[in-house]
Amino acid sequence: MTEGSAIDRIDLLGLDRSAMVGLCREWGEKPFRGQQLMRWLHRRFESEFDSMTDLAKGFRQTLSERATISAPPVISDHLSADGTRKWLLDVGQGNAVETVFIPESGRGTLCVSTQAGCAVNCLFCSTGKQGFARNLSAGEIVGQLWLANRLVGARKAALADPDDEQADEHDRAVTNVVFMGMGEPLLNYEPTLAAIRIMLDDHGYGLSRRRVTVSTSGVVPMMDRLRDDQPVALAVSLHAPNDGLRDRLVPLNRKYPLAELMAACRRYLERAPRDFITFEYVMLDGVNDGDEHARQLLDLVRDVPCKLNLIPFNPFPAAGLGRSSPERIRGFAARLADAGIVTTVRRTRGDDIDAACGQLAGDILDRTRLVQRTERSPIMMERV
Repeated sequence: MTEGSAIDRIDLLGLDRSAMVGLCREWGEKPFRGQQLMRWLHRRFESEFDSMTDLAKGFRQTLSERATISAPPVISDHLSADGTRKWLLDVGQGNAVETVFIPESGRGTLCVSTQAGCAVNCLFCSTGKQGFARNLSAGEIVGQLWLANRLVGARKAALADPDDEQADEHDRAVTNVVFMGMGEPLLNYEPTLAAIRIMLDDHGYGLSRRRVTVSTSGVVPMMDRLRDDQPVALAVSLHAPNDGLRDRLVPLNRKYPLAELMAACRRYLERAPRDFITFEYVMLDGVNDGDEHARQLLDLVRDVPCKLNLIPFNPFPAAGLGRSSPERIRGFAARLADAGIVTTVRRTRGDDIDAACGQLAGDILDRTRLVQRTERSPIMMERV
């Protein structure tokens, strides 16, 4: 870096193709240079401008002076016994987020965060208990994918044969991305949308719309926007079959109740890459796992083509909730399946490193004192 500081530079990781091409034009370069630059970043995971050998030397100098490639620094790196890997990433000012990589046969799924903390504050989720700090930028979201590919060895494979036109397709580590990490993606809409576009772009990560999933607690207006702007696979954190219970488990339901949410799901399916919505349903002992809950759930989703994903609750300190027994989960799943609903039970991954669903929190400063506030709240203290 020869002049200026990193804070003055443009973070290239967060620029979609139109923004990258526009930047190149602004700097006097031909538009195709933007596409070349995207491929170096997102196909070969390069971090050094001098290594981008098919860019003119003068352009590389401009990049060195005016741009940066700045994924969030890694604070800690944990590997689970089952192969799941979790990184705690520094996003500045005492805030951190977590990213989880789940390797499976024939695929690798990355769970990315969109916010430091979360304002939705679902009762069963440890992330919400730390409070909300800030939204992540598009570069910080995409930076998780860029960094994960480098750290699990994809960059070495991509650069194994620089003369091979297909070298950047070899052994891609991350084949699927789920926006299911810390935060509510649709409450950080514009950066989330920019990140999705980079992930889908053929000059970016080249993922199909079916392999990128946005999980939402039910922000109805933004579900409609995503449907119009860039529909990808959609997962809805449902967790309760009636408004009374969901008001307490997912406070956002008070603003967007189930009737509105189901209508938004039906609208979304008109343009979705999959012909179903995935409903996530955490299994809480004695709370939402009874036969009557299953009956109400069937009535609720009957008119929405869907798949039900039952999630055994992952306990955390001060949760005050328990996991449904394996027998209860199997019975609940069988009742749904017998009614013709495709039903799966999520296999817990990474719980030995607190990387399982609902456990993402890390050793992070709570800047909003949300825990103290909710402890005084009659709603949160009420027995579910």
